[in-house]
Amino acid sequence: MRFFRIKIGLFLPALLLLVACHPASQISTDPEVLKWETEIAALENQPASTDPNNILFTGSSSIRLWNTVEEDMLPYKAIARGYGGAKLNDFVYYCRRITDPQLFGAAVVFIANDITGESTDKTPETVLKLMKETVRQIRKTHPRVPVFWIEITPTPSRWKSWDMISSANELIKNYCKNRRHLYFISTSKSFLGADGKPDPELFQQDMLHLNDQGYRIWAECIRQQLDAVMPQLKTN
Repeated sequence: MRFFRIKIGLFLPALLLLVACHPASQISTDPEVLKWETEIAALENQPASTDPNNILFTGSSSIRLWNTVEEDMLPYKAIARGYGGAKLNDFVYYCRRITDPQLFGAAVVFIANDITGESTDKTPETVLKLMKETVRQIRKTHPRVPVFWIEITPTPSRWKSWDMISSANELIKNYCKNRRHLYFISTSKSFLGADGKPDPELFQQDMLHLNDQGYRIWAECIRQQLDAVMPQLKTN
């Protein structure tokens, strides 16, 4: 027994480090996460989807502000459940409250606020870990429903951070390859002008959020991937 205790003592620090590095340990309940409670409660008060052909769009403010999503995504039936300036570390915490009550044929996720040019930015590797954990949360109640992950858009306001954002996109894209029911939607080329920089004509005045034209282009990128994978969800 004494030998067993010694062995445990030797390996305990390594075990704790392993747990700390696991993506699930990054599900945080600090104030920066809990500040979204009111918005999440408002989403919970919206009627839940009961149609297995619906496509659930969820994530950050680009989803929340997409007021024309139902029209833009035809002939697919879209419902939107996005909030504020969602980051992956808070979305992981709230994910199941958003997705569990819903019946849907596919989920489309967009979260783009983890690398913005601030000192608190996450590394691309951390973004990938949290992306994986987000998918795991969705899978707990929707194990075989396809999940489509939209590439983080190149925007004029965050162009200075594009190298790191692009690295995160590439990690997520590579992770999605050859994994069942998980797809990456490439969009960046559609938002770059002839000079190789984001086209300001596709964004609102803040140069961060899409305008109507930008959303139409976004919708086409998404629809092309849905056509390739889930054409049976189209409505007549």
